Amino acid sequence: MPTEFISLTFPNASTEINPIPNSSVDPDYLERYARNLDDYAFNYTLVPYDSSSFDPWTIGATIAAVTKNLKIIIALRPNTLYPTVAAKALATLDQLSRGRAVVHFIAGGSDVEQAREGDFLNKEERYGRLEDYIKILKRAWASPEPFDWDSKYYQFKQFRNLVRPVNGSSIPISVGGSSDEAYRIGGSLADILGLWGEPLKETKEQIDRIYAEAAKAGRPEGDRPRIWVTFRPIVAETDELAWAKAYRVLDALKANRADGKSRVPADAPPPQNVGSQRLLEIAKKGEVQDRALWYPTVTATGARGASTALVGGVQTIVDSLLDYVDLGAELISIRGYDNLNDAIDYGRYVLPKVREVLRERERKANGEI
Repeated sequence: MPTEFISLTFPNASTEINPIPNSSVDPDYLERYARNLDDYAFNYTLVPYDSSSFDPWTIGATIAAVTKNLKIIIALRPNTLYPTVAAKALATLDQLSRGRAVVHFIAGGSDVEQAREGDFLNKEERYGRLEDYIKILKRAWASPEPFDWDSKYYQFKQFRNLVRPVNGSSIPISVGGSSDEAYRIGGSLADILGLWGEPLKETKEQIDRIYAEAAKAGRPEGDRPRIWVTFRPIVAETDELAWAKAYRVLDALKANRADGKSRVPADAPPPQNVGSQRLLEIAKKGEVQDRALWYPTVTATGARGASTALVGGVQTIVDSLLDYVDLGAELISIRGYDNLNDAIDYGRYVLPKVREVLRERERKANGEI
């Protein structure tokens, strides 16, 4: 399948470097942001989830209404919605968007965050619940016939889903995570597995683990999960200008955290989730790795969320992204620190160049040039 690009949805002008405290949804900004992603040929936008933030379903439906091609990825924690309800909600969004709905599952990487919405399962149980959840969705979309379910986490009788996905039988399922449990469940059940940006060596090791789990589950090579890797590119006209910009971003991140303006308090405990722990361990090996992978943004934010930067001029960023494509990443998520303007810059300068290289490679492979 072709390489595709993902952004993150932002419902207002607040950013990590210029935060607007207690900002509300800005409908005009949200529409402008979504339309720009559509116009600049991003393939997907992820609508994130947080226990204290906006409802992703409403945001996702709004995006669907103002775009034509952009696929909407709804981030979903299983504790927040019963799977039979989610099956109908996702299929409804799929119909409204004419087949553009995707779901991204987050099992839950923080006991504290999960407890805020009444979820007190441990990590192993959360992944067990996620496995059940995905199986229920797949069954609910595969057929409108009634079925029962009886497991540790869910029990129901004769549920039938008459809200059918546009393709008749499925909606793409993504799983995020870098733990053994995430590899197992994503490798066996997901269409997409999302990873944060790590060096090439570590990323290749993770991909191999995921593919091994897919093979163990009996999935043929052509049915393995697509790999999604996320970065925070800091791009400028030249490498020199990009590095100057990167250090300005870093100064702002540090200052905002020290001043209590960051979503991560200065005295926050170490992260519980394996993905963040991996990023912090890798950061100890050096600030810059591979071509342009920069880790001070990881340590400045406590590795909360996607935080690894790529720094350089346009060609450096393009070459860096192609390195990951060559490893097997088919989905590349890129978002910056000046959300709207960075998305526009990526759409103008980065995405076309990556796609041009890939088209040229394809023509060569087909003997056309």
